[in-house]
Amino acid sequence: MRRAESPTGAESLTRAIEAISLVDHHVHGAWADDVSRRQFEELITESDRPVPGWMTQFDSQVGFAVLRHCAPVLGLDPGPDPETYLARRAELGAEEVNRRLLTASGIGHFLVETGHRGDEILGPAQMAAVAGRPADEIVRLEPIAERVVAAGTDAAGFAGRFEEALWERSRTARGLKTVVAYRHGLDFDPRPPTPAEVTEAAGRWLRASDRSGTIRLDDPVLLRHLIWTGLERGLPLQFHIGLGDPDIDLRRSDPLLLRGLIELAEPREVPLLLLHCYPFHRHAGYLAHVYPNVYFDVGLGVNYTGARSVAVVAESLETAPFAKVLFSSDAWGPAELHHLGALLWRRAMIRVLSEFVAEGEWSENQAVRVATMIGAQNARRVYGLGEKV
Repeated sequence: MRRAESPTGAESLTRAIEAISLVDHHVHGAWADDVSRRQFEELITESDRPVPGWMTQFDSQVGFAVLRHCAPVLGLDPGPDPETYLARRAELGAEEVNRRLLTASGIGHFLVETGHRGDEILGPAQMAAVAGRPADEIVRLEPIAERVVAAGTDAAGFAGRFEEALWERSRTARGLKTVVAYRHGLDFDPRPPTPAEVTEAAGRWLRASDRSGTIRLDDPVLLRHLIWTGLERGLPLQFHIGLGDPDIDLRRSDPLLLRGLIELAEPREVPLLLLHCYPFHRHAGYLAHVYPNVYFDVGLGVNYTGARSVAVVAESLETAPFAKVLFSSDAWGPAELHHLGALLWRRAMIRVLSEFVAEGEWSENQAVRVATMIGAQNARRVYGLGEKV
């Protein structure tokens, strides 16, 4: 693993943080095939619009980070032009690129969410084979419900069929995830719907699906039902928060909107994981501060803020107890994003914690312990992974 930059005099702290075998508690698979320049640029942005011909996605924080930090892993000097970088990538081929970048990341365990275009990316077993590290699955709720409807059910039978399917699909999963922020927004009624409400809503969904020929779950009653069924399942439950593609209404993805659900779910003691959270990461930190069932990360925001990611990571350490903060990359597609998620997080932790130590606010032992908690131990506890052997 290439060493991250660190302030003078922080060598031992740098070595300790670089040695952490990270647990990426929310990640997707790496892209399995070779890509063109156009495809690569579309894969390093959250926009779903074509890249205009007068610009390039390489002229962005994440684009500069790829050229600066991923190029050496592929055998190039730091900061090549995009054409040179992509030519080297094509020369090596997707399999070798994935192997180099995933192994160089220092991620020791992947928790892979498979609900988004899973047939285009590596699954958990493939990620484990390429990286040489364990990988477990996080199961998304909404596709399970959509498959139940696609397989055939009536409104009255939907709730039972979904519960059966969820338990079967999650037999070996480490956690669940909901994208209610995309499908409706976080400003939903937090109470569990009644059986009659679920049946009525399922009927509406089935009729609408018959008319449109598409099966996409966006009914707020049924989304609530999925969440509460997931809570009954008892596995850690992840929520997409904040930054995402244009399918999300960012105004309605502030985690403060989840307060009612958090309080109603608190007696169940199921961990609620708030993912990404940028630009609402301070709100997420507050919720993790006041509610024992809430945890959060700043995963996606780290890659897309690049050289400014130190500030984002620093802000994630402000109010939340350190046992409530986790590491994730939320990488999907190019293995560059998996590698950068880890490298930029380590670099940020080294810089921020070195300052705390240099200023006499923290001891070095405290800094190493907190970095290890956030980088690995918290996720191992929350998801029942056990201690690394």
